Amino acid sequence: MPPKHECRWRTGAEKLTRELEAERAARQLAEAKLASALAQIAEYEKRLFGRTTERVVPVDRELRDADKSTGREAADDTQSEPAARDRTKRKKKPRPEDAPGLRQETIEHPVSGIRKCPYCGQMAQPIGTGKFTTEWDYVPGYFVRRRHIQEVVACACGKHIARAEAPLRVFDRTQYGPGLIAYLIVSKCGDSMPTYRAEKHFARLGVPIARSTLGDLIHRAAEILAPLYDRMLARIIADAHCQADETSFRLQNRPDKRGFVWTFLTGKLVAYVFSGDRSGQTPSRLLGGTTGSLLVDGYTGYNDVTDVDGRTRAGCWSHSRRYLFRALEQAPEARDALDMILELFRVERDAMECSVFGTAEHGRMRRARSAPVLDQIQAWIAEQRPKHLPEGPMGAALRYISNQWKPLTVFLSDPQIPIHNNASESALRIVALARKNSLFFGHEQAARNFSILYSLVQTAERHGVNAFAYLEDVLMRVQTHPASRIDELLPDRWKPG
Repeated sequence: MPPKHECRWRTGAEKLTRELEAERAARQLAEAKLASALAQIAEYEKRLFGRTTERVVPVDRELRDADKSTGREAADDTQSEPAARDRTKRKKKPRPEDAPGLRQETIEHPVSGIRKCPYCGQMAQPIGTGKFTTEWDYVPGYFVRRRHIQEVVACACGKHIARAEAPLRVFDRTQYGPGLIAYLIVSKCGDSMPTYRAEKHFARLGVPIARSTLGDLIHRAAEILAPLYDRMLARIIADAHCQADETSFRLQNRPDKRGFVWTFLTGKLVAYVFSGDRSGQTPSRLLGGTTGSLLVDGYTGYNDVTDVDGRTRAGCWSHSRRYLFRALEQAPEARDALDMILELFRVERDAMECSVFGTAEHGRMRRARSAPVLDQIQAWIAEQRPKHLPEGPMGAALRYISNQWKPLTVFLSDPQIPIHNNASESALRIVALARKNSLFFGHEQAARNFSILYSLVQTAERHGVNAFAYLEDVLMRVQTHPASRIDELLPDRWKPG
């Protein structure tokens, strides 16, 4: 039996060892928390003072650089206003008749079928210049002020007077033509021009239109085009392969709370939906009960849609790549995973170059080339996780990929599912630009109206359709077009009338 002093010494040594291990663990935890805090501070500083665009090296550039290094050949309201608005009454300025950039046109409308007098049978004769109305319109390159003259005829017997029918307008009691309204919508929803800038732009071209009038034109046009939006959204929801994302947008009447603009797309059809919050009610309301796949990031708001009886959730490898890129500075070993993910994108690029994307051949390429890379990534994650505490940037990257592993590998089972959600994020860029230029929507109904217009303009552009020509045409046709054939007026099937 060892002496008592030796037993006490061993007991004390064991206690000190445990305390030392506890201190070491606490120190490692504190260092990890410090690293995480420093990474968050750096991220906030970048948002406040740095560039707001994503600094991750684009996949295409990395593929080109990798091919060069290896010798391979690569393939080639928003009705925002200035904060302090002068609300004093101003004297109404007369519209200049010969302003620069403004053309004048006169169109005569003769009396046609009712020229013959029903009482005496004689032909009625003109009795003056007739009634005239003014229409301001936009023709690509210039504004035009048209003067429509409706001929008035009368019979010599004095019992019959007839006037030519008035020209068709986009909506009643407006003096603005479809070209001007279409130009305004494209300026707002295609070029992110705030309303107050549009007001100044129009005035410089000789068409001074009040800001409130511009807003009214936008919202009334959205009401007219709503059937097209509803039909396009229904087609997207019914598609088996859907992608979604969301971004915030302020409301002028609710400055303390943010609304959200969601984008749902399939192929080249994209629809924007506004909601007052970021809860999962919006995707659940639209996609609940549908089947197929839903490609999204890791946000839990889509969980109700991707439950057992819902859509299959597909993950985004671009998000995983960003997590690893942020950890690269503190954990250089993240480059190994980035290189492996780059191989996944290489397979997709090769499929696009061979024009087999989404086909059975593409599926075979994924199983032959992408599946082994996924096994390598999974083994690499298992090796790295014990080496990094979960609080740091590298731990966050490993945790994200591990938690999203099942959605991230869904693309192996269906060649029509992309491996990234970049299309949805690209569709939201125009909303982010509008948020920067216009700051807020006036109210929820204004946000919904702009969602309609954004959807039609962006879908037209994605199909290579001139958004101005498209809107100028459908603004006049949608109100009389048969509802059963409404698809003929959607951007992907539109033919000029």
